[in-house]
Amino acid sequence: MGKITVETCEIEGLKIITPSVFGDQRGYFMETYNYNDFKEAGIDQVFVQDNQSASRKGVLRGLHFQINFPQDKLVRVIKGEVYDVAVDLREGSKTFGKWHGELLSAENKKQFFIPKNFAHGFLVLSDEAEFCYKCTDFYHPNDEGGLYYADPEIGVTWPIPEGMELILSEKDTKWSGLSAYLKERAAK
Repeated sequence: MGKITVETCEIEGLKIITPSVFGDQRGYFMETYNYNDFKEAGIDQVFVQDNQSASRKGVLRGLHFQINFPQDKLVRVIKGEVYDVAVDLREGSKTFGKWHGELLSAENKKQFFIPKNFAHGFLVLSDEAEFCYKCTDFYHPNDEGGLYYADPEIGVTWPIPEGMELILSEKDTKWSGLSAYLKERAAK
């Protein structure tokens, strides 16, 4: 292996990947994804879609998930800095409802692997950020679910600097919390 370093988190399945960066006077080179290296590190997924978004400081996207067509995601930042969060929604998981946050930036070049059945979101901390991610299933617009980003039951500690005004989509202001999500899931 050697081209990537993989760290695990307190929540099983989440992984932080740091690529080897080779630099000289011209700049740098790194492999952002190599199936063989990732497979050797225990991430043996086939990614079928790549997405990219641009956001400005204070944008908070999430916490989103796909209901019937869950996706593994490999996320990274190519410009700026974000605080990226994953919330465990795996049925029967000993860490159900727990979250992990990771600072991702163009500078640290870290990637965050988030398995299926996690809610995901991020907060832009730099003036601008470009966010890229690979998915193992296609996006199904009528299959999107979400959790309220500030649900006290989940308790994400977003690093919101004093004076930062959050910018959320209308749908992200209307998601319910974990208890409502569990009631809805039990009713199905």
